[in-house]
Amino acid sequence: MHSMTGYGKAVYNKDGISLSVELKTVNNRNLDVVPKYPRVLMRYDDLMRNLIAKYLSRGRVELMIFLKLSENAAKPVELDATLAGSYYNSYKKLCELYPDLDQGLSVYQLMRFPEVVSEAFEEEDDYTDILTETLAKALENLDEMRLVEGEKLKADLVARIAEVEKLVGETEKRAPLVKESYKEKLKSRVEEYLGGIQMDETRLLQEVAIFADKSNIDEELTRLKSHIAQFRQIIKTENCGKRLDFLVQELNREANTICSKSNDLVITDCGLKLKCEIEKIREQIQNIE
Repeated sequence: MHSMTGYGKAVYNKDGISLSVELKTVNNRNLDVVPKYPRVLMRYDDLMRNLIAKYLSRGRVELMIFLKLSENAAKPVELDATLAGSYYNSYKKLCELYPDLDQGLSVYQLMRFPEVVSEAFEEEDDYTDILTETLAKALENLDEMRLVEGEKLKADLVARIAEVEKLVGETEKRAPLVKESYKEKLKSRVEEYLGGIQMDETRLLQEVAIFADKSNIDEELTRLKSHIAQFRQIIKTENCGKRLDFLVQELNREANTICSKSNDLVITDCGLKLKCEIEKIREQIQNIE
């Protein structure tokens, strides 16, 4: 089992090239890659996305890549004249709008604006092997962290589903006693109301039967036990987050039905505790791939 939360990093530094790849992942319904890398690497976008998809099935992935030449290598730079012109025109416009303010813009200051001057890379340079190797290493490191976190989540979920099973067992033990408890209470009230007049036993049994039918939770308990068994099987598999999420919705549905049918304080209390534990499970599952 893998968590969708993790961090991985890998660095390549050889032959005058320094490449750093960082990956940060958080939970998300689908696989969403958010890249940030130099323009020279844009042509490798599909390569990187396909490689990431081999390791991750869903989650939001922040991909950050830093590429530069080493200090011992020549570092050509390139000028974005169009961007520099936009900055300069904006400067002149501001001077017109605010003539009373101090004015002055040097070439050096203009060069320091973001992206006006940047490190240049030869377009014909092939970074396929370097990028693939470094990204794969970062993904492996990310995968290790996600696996460790996933095992912790799994242990927590196993403990919580055991608590759910315990509460279902308590509810199942209490359920058969509810009808008899209701019968005794109803009989006592009727006798008190009639004040010694002979009670119609048949009518009493009919009322008890109607109550028992309305408050019967046998089907809900059976489905809950079935869902718990499925939960324990699914949790042993990989990429089980979506299936567990669906199963938890079904668990919560049965718990809601038990609470709505309950006319007994003990069963209502168990039902509310069930809902609480199921909600905790649901929150944890949101982080499972």
